[in-house]
Amino acid sequence: MASKSAAIEVEVAGHSVRLSSPEKIYFAERGFTKHDVFSYYLAVGDGILRALHRRPTTLQRFPDGLDGETFFQKRVPTRGVPPWVETSTITFPSGRTADELAVADLAHVAWASQLGTIVFHPWPVRSADPEAPDELRIDLDPQPGTDFADAVTVAGVAKEIFDELGWVAFPKTSGGRGVHIYVRIKPEWTFVQVRRAAIALGREIERRRPDMATTSWWKEERGERVFIDFNQMARDRTIACAYSLRANPRATVSTPVTWDELTRVEPNDFDLATVPPRFAAIGDPHASIDDVAHDLTPLLEWVERDERDGQADMPYPPDHPKMEGEPKRVQPSRARPEA
Repeated sequence: MASKSAAIEVEVAGHSVRLSSPEKIYFAERGFTKHDVFSYYLAVGDGILRALHRRPTTLQRFPDGLDGETFFQKRVPTRGVPPWVETSTITFPSGRTADELAVADLAHVAWASQLGTIVFHPWPVRSADPEAPDELRIDLDPQPGTDFADAVTVAGVAKEIFDELGWVAFPKTSGGRGVHIYVRIKPEWTFVQVRRAAIALGREIERRRPDMATTSWWKEERGERVFIDFNQMARDRTIACAYSLRANPRATVSTPVTWDELTRVEPNDFDLATVPPRFAAIGDPHASIDDVAHDLTPLLEWVERDERDGQADMPYPPDHPKMEGEPKRVQPSRARPEA
């Protein structure tokens, strides 16, 4: 009889996936093993597959568990990869390319889990058209002095706006103190246009609740408010997907919720142990997310309105090439006075 530490073979989506060292501890504080992580992803399979399907995905790997070395893998290895593993070519801001994992079925998720992947970071595009985002992502990030409850309040403002637009938006916990909101959009616009649309939406939220929300890129200007991180829509910036575990000692999960639930839950309600039975009982609150893709035009009209009012583009992430029309990347307290 094989020992518990021996590798096992698991049939997933018609493929045999080898799981080595299943009893290796991955989350020491909770005692969760590599096998627990593997089994978790199978238990929420329909949900995470909906979030990852045909999306180029960066893998955040912890081959020796949370207490060991971690790295982000953007390129699928060229050796030792099953022949059924699919990839998608993405282009970084630098112009370089990479073949990332493109999740075609649940076996791809299981295979990534075998590699020590704890967090899945998909691009907001599909493999069929990796230059055209089909997902608008709103990342609400509480700043010092604010918390999850504040992010929930700001999310409520965003929902008011989406309702006015006639758009269907889907919230989830980030797995930490924040809230993520996803909206499917038609894949007809560039990364630059979708990012500018996210800025315009963020500015509208900020106008309605300037006391609680901010789009200020520079931390020194944010104060005790929730930051609307518009740069999560920049090329090569990703967010942990729905049902992804997070790399923290509690093994929390970025969990889809209904809008009604959002006001009643706490991030620690959702972890590796609690989400599978929840999923089995109620299914996926994001089950209808692919039913409609919205026209981005209203937000692009807001971009034009903001520009007429003197609100142009915002700084890109520091590792991003300088973009046309982008303001200086220098925090206000260090900016030299204009001559």
